[in-house]
Amino acid sequence: MLYRYSEVFRTLLGVADLAVVAVAWLGAYGLRFESGLPVPLGVPPMLDYVYPLAVILPLHLGLFQTHGLYEARRMDSPLGEAGAIVRATSFGVLVLAALTFFLRSYFYSRLVIAFFAVLAPVGVIGLRSSIRWGLRRARRHGFNLRYVLVVGSGPLAESVIERIHGRPDAGLRMIGVVAEGAFGGEVSGVPVIGRTTDLKALLEKHRVDQLIIALSRDEHERFEKVMAELEGEIVNVKVVPDLLHDFGLRSSIESLDGLPLIGFQETAMVGWGALAKRAFDLIGSSIALVALAPLMGLIALAILVTSGRPILYRQARMGHDGRIFQMLKFRSMKQDAEAGGPGWTRPGDPRRTRLGRWLRKGNLDELPQLLNVLKGEMSLVGPRPERPAYIDGFRHEVPGYMLRHKVRAGMTGWAQVHGWRGDTSIHQRVEHDLYYIQQWSFWLDIRILFMTLFRRP
Repeated sequence: MLYRYSEVFRTLLGVADLAVVAVAWLGAYGLRFESGLPVPLGVPPMLDYVYPLAVILPLHLGLFQTHGLYEARRMDSPLGEAGAIVRATSFGVLVLAALTFFLRSYFYSRLVIAFFAVLAPVGVIGLRSSIRWGLRRARRHGFNLRYVLVVGSGPLAESVIERIHGRPDAGLRMIGVVAEGAFGGEVSGVPVIGRTTDLKALLEKHRVDQLIIALSRDEHERFEKVMAELEGEIVNVKVVPDLLHDFGLRSSIESLDGLPLIGFQETAMVGWGALAKRAFDLIGSSIALVALAPLMGLIALAILVTSGRPILYRQARMGHDGRIFQMLKFRSMKQDAEAGGPGWTRPGDPRRTRLGRWLRKGNLDELPQLLNVLKGEMSLVGPRPERPAYIDGFRHEVPGYMLRHKVRAGMTGWAQVHGWRGDTSIHQRVEHDLYYIQQWSFWLDIRILFMTLFRRP
């Protein structure tokens, strides 16, 4: 049975991955120096490009391991695996480029590194796709299957069964469901073949590779009984925690000296992702401030001439981790606009100045927030910050509202490019903001910026 030799399979897979990486590196050398491209400095000995494999291969093996490419990925999509490969090889190429930059004794061709940056991920993805195709064929012929027994009959168990049925290529086969009070019935089309007291007998009768416990939180007593029934059994047990659906952001599992910890309400904007986003904010805001300086100077002069000082309007807003900061805008309203207290802006707002109507129509009043971005108080893209005066009410009325402050506030955001801004539904705004935080990527930020530029005001 293939499942008994999974460790051997992972070792062979690692060897195959490294072989592909080595071929990609040497193939990049061949494309550069042996394909007829001009070589002004002459063709270096191939042996000079063999030596770096002593660094390239262990580096990529470590990166593949840290990106989970040798973990069980039966339920992972091909795109998920391809994405992990691209991220791992991209980081490897960056490290390799940095090493060659600091290596003064020998100069490695940048074109070789560029070819390798393409060949390595394409080769490894091709290898993995071929293996997936082979495994699918093996599973269709009854090889490499895992037989699953699910404990539970509620929505959580239904979700587990539907996910298994939705991925027939994963090679998981349902034996049945164990549940109380539903014997003889079905859960998502799978027959209930016993109760929790029948577990030992069912494990003896059927080959069960995985026992998945999918009980709700209010069934903790039943969970204890199930675990008691499993004492002395050698079946592989997995537990689906009925916790994650109540939390608005990502979750993670880590170890505290062997003690598993489940983390909730976490974002993807950590580590290299956070560093890349902040670097993009710094570069983008700096370039924009320089490029837009003449326009901002003209706007400031126009405000001074038409309605006097102040030119900038400072307003307290809540940002990252609940910190209060002063958000900057070009003043677009009359000086006594908030004499009666804060209020939402609305179409045709009579408090606006004549120039202010024009500024707001093109969102030009928001340009000074580039300074907030430069200072690190805001980001180019993120949930729009709110005034503290409104937050105390929203945090109790709108589920997940405070999760918006897990990231830096933005000049524009997913909610704004979909029309949820100003005096519109706060529930829709929060829903869009949480979607952005959950799905964040560098390319999503780029997409939002383009949508902001080309969206009609």
